[in-house]
Amino acid sequence: MSKKTVAEIVVEVLERAGTQRCYGVVGDTLNHVTDAIRRSSIDWVHMRHEEAGAFAAGAEAYLTGTLTACAGSCGPGSLHFINGIYESHRNRAPVVLIASQVASAELGIDFPQEVEFRPLYAHCSVFCEAIMNPTQARRMATLACQAALTKRGVAVLVLPGDIAALEVEEGPAYAVHAPSPVTTPSHAELDLIAALLAEGGRIAVYAGAGCEHAHDEVVRFCASLGAPMAHTSRAKDFLEPDNPHNVGMTGVFGAKAGFHAVTSCDTLVLLGCDFAWRQFYPKDARVIQIDIDPTHLGRRHPVEIGVVGDIGASLAALQPRLKPLVHRAFLDECLKLRAEDQAELERQAKVGRNDLIHPQRLAALIDQHAADDAIFTADGGSPMVWLLRHIAVNGRRRTLTSLLHGTMANAMPQALGLKKALPDRQVIALCGDGGLAMLLGDLLTAIQEEIAVKIVVFNNGTLGFVELEMKVEGLINAYTDLKNPDFARLAEVIGFKGWRVETNDALDAAIVQFLAHPGPALLDVKVNRTELVMPPKVEPAMAFGALLYSARAVLGGHAADVADLIDSNVRR
Repeated sequence: MSKKTVAEIVVEVLERAGTQRCYGVVGDTLNHVTDAIRRSSIDWVHMRHEEAGAFAAGAEAYLTGTLTACAGSCGPGSLHFINGIYESHRNRAPVVLIASQVASAELGIDFPQEVEFRPLYAHCSVFCEAIMNPTQARRMATLACQAALTKRGVAVLVLPGDIAALEVEEGPAYAVHAPSPVTTPSHAELDLIAALLAEGGRIAVYAGAGCEHAHDEVVRFCASLGAPMAHTSRAKDFLEPDNPHNVGMTGVFGAKAGFHAVTSCDTLVLLGCDFAWRQFYPKDARVIQIDIDPTHLGRRHPVEIGVVGDIGASLAALQPRLKPLVHRAFLDECLKLRAEDQAELERQAKVGRNDLIHPQRLAALIDQHAADDAIFTADGGSPMVWLLRHIAVNGRRRTLTSLLHGTMANAMPQALGLKKALPDRQVIALCGDGGLAMLLGDLLTAIQEEIAVKIVVFNNGTLGFVELEMKVEGLINAYTDLKNPDFARLAEVIGFKGWRVETNDALDAAIVQFLAHPGPALLDVKVNRTELVMPPKVEPAMAFGALLYSARAVLGGHAADVADLIDSNVRR
């Protein structure tokens, strides 16, 4: 029987499981792995920071559904991945992290660069094990790939450098299996749901990311019940297009139509939805929940009926049992509010007074000029809000932002991974100035790897969402100021084509040129610092906090800040 190194076996398993790219930074304990990758069909993507590598790998895995890898050297190298790994894992992206380790003979004696990875990564992975015996290599690598694909998350494979170099007989032919079972509730459970829905009333649907691949079944279900459908932020791509029942989002990023549908109904049907903010659920409605994960049932809000099933298959099984409802007064009520919401978004995206560039206008123009199948990423914070509110999806476009982990600095590296995986698609990253600066070094990756990504900087000179949170709590904003460079000039020094825009009359043409540029490009736009992100309902505590902030600001000599906030938002 032929022999191979442990590193060769691990790479071969990844290759056979469909891995096309591995994102990382090379290092001594990883050398045998990268040498094996060099001789394989897997493309090594040379990142400048491991955290960016995990973001990139997770974005590729999330959008394509294929297994993607990242890898780093021992100690600090593999430790740098952790924030991006948390993001990837919470997005249920099938990623394998090869965390190389110091020599096995040195473990446990505080050797330089030794880090115990298993306790660190156990909380953000579906599999986290070390290969300590070379005969385990194929089986352990197979289990890691299979866990990532079937449990939909990150698998971490800890591999000491000396073990990676050892030769071993190939052993049993373990192979990765990724079955796709279809799950539906029992007949008795479906009958129970149908009976409750037959009682009628104001029925609403709140649909989440679990409705991916179930667009038509959800629309048909809503049509049978005459029900409005609100959706979570993560379900935007799957349920917003071609949906006459769609009334938008609720929650802090949503608007009044979605909020009204969910909070004013008599019966609420949760479909693949694990929305975390309890204050946005109805107080007295009867609640039905269908979810593929049984641990999600009733964990955010009490439910009367909770069942396990794939959304598409479950709704198809439920459909013959439904008693169609002819009245649609509640739906029409919510659709009217939806039209008002859309009109307000258009108002917000108009040219500002005194040539002020509102970030909503920037997002709306990007939406207008972007390709029909463009992919958008957005940094956590206000760029995420502008993407969710002002970027329209059509069944071909895709969006990705940090909605579960809520991190900064995700947009640019995620865009790198998506453009690397899908080079024929237009990929646009909507970045905050603070977010881009945090992992700025990986702009160099776009040049080194020839990734024609498009970077938009919402440059407001502050950690804007944090500043807004401070004001809502009645606090004077502190330590949020950012002393930024001219990002366009900085990008050009690196090798990008750069544009900087400070006036509305230059914005439209710059966006057209920026998106048409064939290589990596960066658009740096000075936007309104004091733009407010208004929720669908302003709670008394929020209003009091804003009033308190205004009073403290005036008394503290910041009256001009209050005036600017009022002028740029109220008067527009």
